[in-house]
Amino acid sequence: MSAPNFDDDPRDDVVLIVDDIPDNLAVLHDALDESGYTVLVATSGETALQRAAQAQPDLILLDAVMPGMDGFEVARRLKAEPSTAAIPVVFMTGLTDTEHVLAAFAAGGVDYVTKPLRPREVLARMAAHLHTARSQRQAQHALDAFGHATLVVSARRGQRLWQTTLARELMREYFPDAPEVAMPPELMAWIAREALRRRGGAESVTFTVTRGPKRLNFALHAMEEEGGSEGQWLLVLREASETALLQSLMQAHPTLTARESEVLYWVIQGKTNRDIGEILGTSPRTVHKHLEHVFEKLGVETRTAAAAMALGKVRGGVVA
Repeated sequence: MSAPNFDDDPRDDVVLIVDDIPDNLAVLHDALDESGYTVLVATSGETALQRAAQAQPDLILLDAVMPGMDGFEVARRLKAEPSTAAIPVVFMTGLTDTEHVLAAFAAGGVDYVTKPLRPREVLARMAAHLHTARSQRQAQHALDAFGHATLVVSARRGQRLWQTTLARELMREYFPDAPEVAMPPELMAWIAREALRRRGGAESVTFTVTRGPKRLNFALHAMEEEGGSEGQWLLVLREASETALLQSLMQAHPTLTARESEVLYWVIQGKTNRDIGEILGTSPRTVHKHLEHVFEKLGVETRTAAAAMALGKVRGGVVA
């Protein structure tokens, strides 16, 4: 990825500063205001959550240590809400111990700056994260416009960082009991296995969820090398339907009967004659007879050739 050109960055971004110390707020407010940012402020965790939900800022500068609800808890709550989960959070802290730095990232922060604050450093860090967030929003809008189902997952937190409209709808349909931004445990287990497989040089394996005649297939792509330092992965979702595939097979091969198309469908799925007989409620011998007719009509001699020819004719359709 090329380095961001900060000189071309628009300066209509909204930044929420959260700090219980007025002097810190004043210094940062003036520096950001002079740089062209729209600045909002909050002096407590509760107020920060309200402002973030209402204003949807482009970035949040969050004090780690505050009375009452501290910054770590504020970040966790922000990341648990679909409307604020994608907002980048930069922690401001005087705590530089490894334990506190790890806590900041574990709570959902993308970066941290240490106190006493240096406005020029804060502005530079902000510019980088705003550029990344802007690029992700543009990508999401483009994917939404073309009707793609994609989402970005934080493997470390087990959450969806952002998702297209179609991906959200599919996740609701196939995982109705899962919270809006959380990832189902079975999907997170698959992501963990895939990460290990990739490090070992193995080929990718998709994940499939079946709901009646429909299937939802997941393909995993790293956002950066090995999922990046934040463990972020891009998931591409594609829905397939047995009904749609059967219809496509019948349209592509009009000489096949409905039952022959069903047998061919299950051959494509790798089922044996005995398996197909159990699925269709008939005997393996009857399945064999249907399959002989399929071979004759398609002009092939083997199951593999029949499957390859059938898939070749419907490749531009709904086949998963």
